[in-house]
Amino acid sequence: MAREPILQPPMESPEEDRDLRPQRMRDMVGQREVYERLQIAITSAVKRGEPLGHILFDGPPGLGKTTFATCIPRDLGASCQIASGATLKAPKDLIPYLTNAEERSILFIDEIHRMQKAVEEFLYPAMEDFRIDLTLGDGVNARTINMSLKPFTLIGATTRTGLLSAPLRDRFQMQQHLDFYSLEELAEIVRRNSKKLQVSITDESAAEIAARSRGTPRLANNRLRWVRDYAITKADGRITLTVARDALVMLGVDQLGLDPQDRKYLITIARVFEGGPVGVEAVAHTMNVAPDTLVDETEPFLLRSELVIRTPRGRKLTPKGFDHLGLSPPEGGGDGDQGLLFS
Repeated sequence: MAREPILQPPMESPEEDRDLRPQRMRDMVGQREVYERLQIAITSAVKRGEPLGHILFDGPPGLGKTTFATCIPRDLGASCQIASGATLKAPKDLIPYLTNAEERSILFIDEIHRMQKAVEEFLYPAMEDFRIDLTLGDGVNARTINMSLKPFTLIGATTRTGLLSAPLRDRFQMQQHLDFYSLEELAEIVRRNSKKLQVSITDESAAEIAARSRGTPRLANNRLRWVRDYAITKADGRITLTVARDALVMLGVDQLGLDPQDRKYLITIARVFEGGPVGVEAVAHTMNVAPDTLVDETEPFLLRSELVIRTPRGRKLTPKGFDHLGLSPPEGGGDGDQGLLFS
């Protein structure tokens, strides 16, 4: 019988968030095509008695990359180590993970695109040949020792696939892209997790929370927790449609699921830059936020919702975006030159 793996949870993940995450892939809602492909690979690896091939997950934040990465070891009955690419600044930071990896275990590196180049190159022989080259000493007295590793599986997750080098991407046997969830899938997630949170919820309110979750389970769970707290404090603890709407309005979430920062992004482009085109750095400086925050967290849903578009000259608000803000597009279509400097 396969033993239950020992999982090391991400440090930034709150305990309640872990409780809401599925523990097995079969319990996950959505991403069914990805699930089916992974299930074939896992079943084959178990039957062959070999480690699972290296896997790369990419896609916007909150779509289940970490959930897949923590469910796969449980389905394999394997142990798992979790690291963050941002903390791997030198090869020596990676060595403990590689030397401690058990046979057929999982090493999950979140934000793998943030690894330093030297760490990435150090990882190549570990992924291909399950060995690492250690250099002892300096200068003419330096010597290299080849250390064998136990065969393991590397799972990487990234929101910025374009920042990964081609040699690193090519070393992943499977590359899976996660897309946004449908409203029906999110509503099912809300209903399931309401039971875990021990709160009563109507189907209409679950659908309302799903509609304002921007296509991501993470936001759906966050919205659900807030609505639960609101219902306990302001109502009788039961989440009705009216309670859900009032709670989300108080949170500043509109009917499309946009939060105050999303609307501030759109308003900045509309009023400061006359609708664009404008570069993301100019928008970020005006809003006093990091450009990566806008690119990774704010823009994906706004682009998908056709509220803003990317042009060769920068970001530009669409007529739908102006309409959502209750504003009229500027005369001439807002094709000024103010965004050229930062495009």
